[in-house]
Amino acid sequence: SSQAIGEFVMSKLADVDDVAYIRFASVYRQFKDMSVFMQELQDMMKKEKTKK
Repeated sequence: SSQAIGEFVMSKLADVDDVAYIRFASVYRQFKDMSVFMQELQDMMKKEKTKK
């Protein structure tokens, strides 16, 4: 399904390019407001810290 494809793309982008991931996720997930967008950014930053 298109939902599965979108989730797959997001998971791969997150591993390769954080900015591309956020740009794709903002369109795919249709963030409704800035707080949802900020939460996604904070989640990405937490994941980056655990990678290092």
